[in-house]
Amino acid sequence: MSDLKFEGKTVVVTGSGTGIGQAIAKKFAENGANIVIMGRRKEPLDQTAQILKEIIKNAGSSAKVAIFPGVDVADEAGINSMFDGIKQQFGKADIIVNNAGVSGPVRTFTNASVKEFRECVAIHLTGTFWTTASGLRAMEKGGKIITISTFFSEENRYEQRPYRFRTPYTASQGAKNRLAEALAWELAERGIRSIATNPGPVHSDRIYKTVYPKAAAEFLRVGGYPGLASTEVEVVTAKALPYLGDAEDVVAKAVKETAVEIAKKRGQQDDETVNKLTETVAGALAKMQEIAEKIQGNTSKMIVDSEFLSQDEVAEMVMNLSDEKISKLINGRVIPNDRVFYPVKPIIGTSVDNAELQLSGKTIVMTLTSSAQKDINRVKAVAKMAQEAGAKQVIILTNNFNDAPQFKEFHSHAINMLDEDRIRGIFNVASTNFGPIDAIIHFTGDYDYNTALSGLSRKQWDDLIDQFIYTPGLIVKEGVNAMAPPGAPEEPSKYKGTKGSVVIVGPDAPVGKKISGMMRARADVFRGALRPYTATVNQELADVLGSSIKLHLVLAGNSEGAEPNADRLHRSILNLAAGSSLKRNEAIFYVDEARA
Repeated sequence: MSDLKFEGKTVVVTGSGTGIGQAIAKKFAENGANIVIMGRRKEPLDQTAQILKEIIKNAGSSAKVAIFPGVDVADEAGINSMFDGIKQQFGKADIIVNNAGVSGPVRTFTNASVKEFRECVAIHLTGTFWTTASGLRAMEKGGKIITISTFFSEENRYEQRPYRFRTPYTASQGAKNRLAEALAWELAERGIRSIATNPGPVHSDRIYKTVYPKAAAEFLRVGGYPGLASTEVEVVTAKALPYLGDAEDVVAKAVKETAVEIAKKRGQQDDETVNKLTETVAGALAKMQEIAEKIQGNTSKMIVDSEFLSQDEVAEMVMNLSDEKISKLINGRVIPNDRVFYPVKPIIGTSVDNAELQLSGKTIVMTLTSSAQKDINRVKAVAKMAQEAGAKQVIILTNNFNDAPQFKEFHSHAINMLDEDRIRGIFNVASTNFGPIDAIIHFTGDYDYNTALSGLSRKQWDDLIDQFIYTPGLIVKEGVNAMAPPGAPEEPSKYKGTKGSVVIVGPDAPVGKKISGMMRARADVFRGALRPYTATVNQELADVLGSSIKLHLVLAGNSEGAEPNADRLHRSILNLAAGSSLKRNEAIFYVDEARA
């Protein structure tokens, strides 16, 4: 009998051509497993395959390596085809490691592109979901699904860890943790286990060459650098920052080319201007490096031994989580392995100051993506209450044209809420016609908690992502920018002192006398996306941009399964819209958890 722990098992590792994914593949290869590696680029996969074959040979194993290049985890057809190939070659998949990830936009949410936002969510969250959902067709009893997330979305009842400049990342990771828990409940009868793990900072090119430097560049873009406009700092970030750490001559060339581009945009291409700009760009790049090193140093100080994990240590951890006995003990859990002592202010509350509504003269925009009658009635009730409290104007925007007639007593429009230009345009029209927007209230609606997530079609899943992540993200971004002076995204100093409230009314908790753990877990997936997103947005607004605009998240329903208290919910929403909590630290409210 072989002493290779995973001999005969087939392990699928996403994003396995480099970095942590490659380290995980190597660890399982050392222990006798067949390894399936996949990713978008063929060259690193080929190189990794050679490394794995050598490891297998040295281990005296008969294991095989399968390569699936050109496969993006968010690609429905590509993932389906990969698992068809795995079934044909190996018969089944025993372990799936959801590792693939990208940095995503490392930018203040007000200035991040929708395209980058969508790409980040598609890889981290949809990629995890679809790799798992499709992979289940190739799994049998005893299978394990290991999902790698991030410690910045780890949460408890009263805290949330914000991760500035990473809103799509934190939303994705928060939902991913909750998805791993929900899948454990759903797959228990099939004998398949689901576990997530939150490694803390890990030694990797991504963190040293991308995340920290880009975060440093964003600090500089927002805070300013002498001799450069914020838009010019962006040029430095795009043209010169990628070469940070390369040979001196390579960096010098990039700096000079950046200076020339900025000079050209200024219409001042004389040698004196270019030479002066070259010095300025070099100084900005050096400052970015200084800030990046400071971020790294500060993070290290929050770890008990000041050491980031190595990629091999993460691989060892993943392999241990895949162990039969250990996986049984921790099935359905999110295992924190970050060791980071990261104190944050508590931002979760259970009640709102329900004083007399101060809405006189205010312009409020309400947006709704759901067509459920319950949600339409809720919006109508809140809108009517706002009018009775003296709101200057209540504007209701629906996502479905057929819902618009139900709001005929209000100023209303039906628009595509996934259309960035349309959202921006309608907010501008509202500001022009009715004056500055004081508050925006977005209602996400609910989803069917009785439906198994693992059985959703890709279209059904994508619709949920649109409703609970993309649309709220777009509404918040464009809403905040509509409350700020024109040109604020390009000149971040314009956000200082801006005022307003944005409220997201997220999915309700499940209602009923006996609610199963499975239903509770399903209900928390997208609530789990909105909580860290809210924390991150507020940190950027207050600490980075110096704005007094605040994002609130209201989650109706309670842990006992009671129906939401309609009057208290409606008044809480409008009090938050009126700015009642602007001086309080709480931003996430479970209003039905408060004592009567």
